[in-house]
Amino acid sequence: MMASSDTVIGNARIVLAEDVIEQGWIAVADGRIAEVGEGRAPDGGQDAGGDLIMPGLIELHTDHLEAHYVPRPKVFWDPTAAVVSYDGQLATSGITTVLDSLRVWREEGAEEVDGRAGVLAEAIAAARDANLLRADHFLHLRCEIPMPSVVEEAKELVGRPDVRLMSLMDHTPGQRQFRDEGKLRDYYRGKGGGRTDAELNVLFEKRFAYQKAYAADNLRAIVALAQQYGVPLASHDDTTEENVADAVHHRVSVAEFPTTMEAARGLHQVGIAILMGAPNVVRGGSHSGNIAAVDLAREGLLNILSSDYIPSSLLMGALQLPQHVPAIDLPSAVRTVTKAPAEAVGLSDRGEIAVGKRADLIRVHMARDLPVVRSVWREGQRVA
Repeated sequence: MMASSDTVIGNARIVLAEDVIEQGWIAVADGRIAEVGEGRAPDGGQDAGGDLIMPGLIELHTDHLEAHYVPRPKVFWDPTAAVVSYDGQLATSGITTVLDSLRVWREEGAEEVDGRAGVLAEAIAAARDANLLRADHFLHLRCEIPMPSVVEEAKELVGRPDVRLMSLMDHTPGQRQFRDEGKLRDYYRGKGGGRTDAELNVLFEKRFAYQKAYAADNLRAIVALAQQYGVPLASHDDTTEENVADAVHHRVSVAEFPTTMEAARGLHQVGIAILMGAPNVVRGGSHSGNIAAVDLAREGLLNILSSDYIPSSLLMGALQLPQHVPAIDLPSAVRTVTKAPAEAVGLSDRGEIAVGKRADLIRVHMARDLPVVRSVWREGQRVA
């Protein structure tokens, strides 16, 4: 994106990292925040009508691109067109920086989008090179550790300059997110027309065999790759004290979706940032029956929110946090979707409204309790 000419936005409630300016203004120059002031803006500024001005949202874990690429079973959309469509949805949801979560594994017959990480990575790069993207896109490589091909596929992608996060996942039945095997069966019965119990028995036996044969060696290899290339690591669905100990051993920076209070407390004690789903906040609980994000927030154990599968939930979830947890004020809530995720993956140039930071900004109008994104700027340029 090219830097915009100077811009001033006034008559706004400006959400800073630690405070709120109830009536203030922001000046932007050369894609950066040049000045922030209280009171009336200099002449010629854009009138925000008293709406919130916040940093652009930063998303670390969303696999929503897959819904645009495979919108129906056995229907594969043009990958670059899918990226552009998905990007537009992100931007109009207030997301200005995103780590696109790509599945780095193949499992025949399980998920049609498996094995397409390279295709989607190339499509993202093509759209970026053609200046088609509104948000700033990076990659999050989701590594399903027991899968036979995961190390080979990760090696093909990890050297890309846009890789910013790798997550260590293991969805073997009977542990972590699906410690209750019955919930995993319910999940697959509801996907793509559903599966019979006989089909699930075959799938689960294959998963058990993969974990026994490959998981230990693959885990060591993926952790070594991340350390070799300086890519931050995320754990996934930590459930037990043993999971927490593994996260510490692997020098994990972010813990995605811990499933128990026990695990969350352990992660917090060792300084690992805890990420939970914004849909969990909006819905009032986990769709798979695990710990509620709001319960973690009440205990001071929630650092980062992710939209996961619904882009618009990121803003909704953050702005609902103070309603659920009075100890969380507006700046604290906004940090969970701006400054905290930026810091977790080393994006120190964005995530807060401060002089010298990127002018990634959103204007948010509150329609009763529903936040509506009215304007989006990336590096000072209006993109939505």
